[in-house]
Amino acid sequence: MPPRHRGSSSYRGVCRRPSGAYYAEIRSDDVRLALGTIEIAHEAARAYDAAAWRLERPRVQLNFHNVYTREQAQRVAPPPRVITELDREDHRPLQRRLLVVEEDERAMVEWRRRHPEDVATENAFWTERMARRRAERADRRRRKALAMSQCDIVEPGGTSIFSPDDDRWEDIWLDTSDNTTEDDEEEDDDDWE
Repeated sequence: MPPRHRGSSSYRGVCRRPSGAYYAEIRSDDVRLALGTIEIAHEAARAYDAAAWRLERPRVQLNFHNVYTREQAQRVAPPPRVITELDREDHRPLQRRLLVVEEDERAMVEWRRRHPEDVATENAFWTERMARRRAERADRRRRKALAMSQCDIVEPGGTSIFSPDDDRWEDIWLDTSDNTTEDDEEEDDDDWE
């Protein structure tokens, strides 16, 4: 039976990757089960059919209708990928890092359980710091608005208080700017250390 036209691969549950390989997956309720990346679309469709048989899907939902039992579906499905020693060697550093991260998370959970006063103190610190920063930003905005309104004041003769080459304009701008420099961030970091 010729393959049905479904998506880029023309097989149910199989899509083509940009690399040219085919990716097979099947949905079970609201869970997506990955069946792997396979080089040939026909084999990826067979892998989908084998999984569909295991999930007891009706035959109309299969890619190939010439399979009548689960054993036949298993026989025609591609063999699983053999994991080589080279694959294991590539994944060892990643596994170590994952173990370190998991151990750190467990240690932090245990620390929080044993020392709730430290957690409360830390939360209070960050709440106070954020409130202080919000207040500082609001004050800078207020000062900037005040400076901008003063720049708009015109003397009785019709001229502005500041001339374009007046150094005071730069001072007002720097004092009231919302832009934060690296020096400001370093000062903030020094405040809480």
